[in-house]
Amino acid sequence: MSRVRVLGADRAAALSALPLTYDGPGRLAGTSRPGFHTFSRSLVLDGVSMEAAAEALLGWRAHTGAGLAVRASAPRVDEGVVAELGLGLTAGRVAPVAPVRVVDVVDEPGRRGFAYGTLPGHPEDGEESFVLEALPDGRVRFTVAATSRPASWPARVGGPVARAAQHWMAGRYLRACRDAAR
Repeated sequence: MSRVRVLGADRAAALSALPLTYDGPGRLAGTSRPGFHTFSRSLVLDGVSMEAAAEALLGWRAHTGAGLAVRASAPRVDEGVVAELGLGLTAGRVAPVAPVRVVDVVDEPGRRGFAYGTLPGHPEDGEESFVLEALPDGRVRFTVAATSRPASWPARVGGPVARAAQHWMAGRYLRACRDAAR
């Protein structure tokens, strides 16, 4: 499993200065919005404690375990943290990167997680959330939700293929968090 690499101070500052590519950050993911595609996928993480799942999620391990390279301004998720997400182990070198900013952190009894919003250069405009919820029977449900629209020409041209890739990646996040928490 890949580790999170910390962004250099100059790159982190440059990303932090960028505006989000959409209006209304925070708690947007998974909500209906004109012109945006919305989806949500969940998985019950059997045999996993909320603490272990939250540690994996907030340490970016759902992302690195899903095959993304993560370069972030901090090794743990927190509001305002910026990151560059890339396919494979070459984020920022060969593979294209998708810059994001953490816009919301959920830290409530029985619920933990975060949402990030897209920054210029991301192939999509919008927000994606990653939320763990304690179920009454002691199990943990992990939900990935997004509200987005294509921002780059490949994403616009890709249409249904791009959406299918987004759903596929959500499944990878779900399984990676489960596996990292075990």
